Amino acid sequence: MMWQNRYTAAKPRLLADKTICEANRRLFERFFEHQEYKLKRMNRLSKLDEATYKTLNYYVSRLRTVNRWFANKPWEELARADIKRVYDDVEDGTIKRLSGKPFKGRDSYYNLILCGKPFELAGKAKLAGEVMEFRAPEHPGEVRFIREDTFRRLVDVVIKPEHKAFLWLAWDIGENGGSLLQLRRRDLLRQVDPHTKEPEYTIALRREILKRSRTPRTDITNYKETVTFLDLILRSVDDDGPLFTFGTRMAMKVLDRATRITGAKCIPAGQKITLKDLRSSMACDLLSKDWSTDEVNQRLGHKPSSREIDKYVNWLALDRRRPKRKFHEGQVAELQQRVEELQSQGGLMGQRHQALRVEVGELRGRLEANNRLMYEQLKLVQRIRMKSGTLNGKPVHGDDVDAATGVVYTVSGRSMAPSTTRPDD
Repeated sequence: MMWQNRYTAAKPRLLADKTICEANRRLFERFFEHQEYKLKRMNRLSKLDEATYKTLNYYVSRLRTVNRWFANKPWEELARADIKRVYDDVEDGTIKRLSGKPFKGRDSYYNLILCGKPFELAGKAKLAGEVMEFRAPEHPGEVRFIREDTFRRLVDVVIKPEHKAFLWLAWDIGENGGSLLQLRRRDLLRQVDPHTKEPEYTIALRREILKRSRTPRTDITNYKETVTFLDLILRSVDDDGPLFTFGTRMAMKVLDRATRITGAKCIPAGQKITLKDLRSSMACDLLSKDWSTDEVNQRLGHKPSSREIDKYVNWLALDRRRPKRKFHEGQVAELQQRVEELQSQGGLMGQRHQALRVEVGELRGRLEANNRLMYEQLKLVQRIRMKSGTLNGKPVHGDDVDAATGVVYTVSGRSMAPSTTRPDD
């Protein structure tokens, strides 16, 4: 009931505002009467819902702004020069917002007010169209999004599981934060993915909680973290109770706190991260994971160019399984690459160990050969000394040495005994 409460409070304030001329207030009253009836009939509603109240509330602020542009002059009395002056000043940045910055999204003012029903009721819509003959459509909005690793840093510093669940759902499903905050327990269904055998949730995004331009649909969660935190908070949620117990203002505070702590910003221009950026970031992330533009558009809830049967395919999420499989296949491919890198590193280590073993063997062989050579050289030295008649500085007899082995014998009385000393000791 948030937008209904806002509109039912803002509309009377606008119509009772004495700073607005009476002629324009009467025109605004006629416009709202027309617009409320139009929104009910176009959307086949018996009474206005939240989405229509949201649209009407935007008209309140735009009517007040355009009235300020024309300095509170009755719109029925506007001349071509008046409209041209305002149009040029808005385009040239002379007329600014209350914050002192130029107006963005000017086309919404031109299409909805100057060339729309309010000026039509004043009899000036055709004249405004002639004045803006050379108006070109605005360029697409600025690119701003965050990467998955940045989002993970943000959510890691969030404290409450309920807030974590909201942020993961916003990143995973990609719907507006205001719509997700209106989800109820009955909109979620836990099931098992038949392909990965992992748990997942289907999220039913009902018409009454979405912007009017969005397609009601059922989407499937991609991330296991979304399932984990939804499991935590659903333990204390009634069957028909609201999924979240906080509103948009608290959600913005949670995100603002996380961005202050982490210092995270949007890319490429370093803008402040908002709830809306999570939606565009999800789209960029899925496109980088090989989802097609049509698949991403469906997840964003953009209206498909489809016929009658597509509404059943869309609602039953029959065409959501293939893109989700792509998501998991991308994760598997990444893990496989890491395994192959580790295996390659292990193979290199094995080759290094084998090379070291060979090198150690070669060194051991050289050492043994050197020892044998030294032993032979010592034997030769002993033989030379024997021939010279001395061994260790003492006289010896020729038959005191075994010529084959080089073992030295000493005379002990009349008997001969082998010495315990070898020439190489």
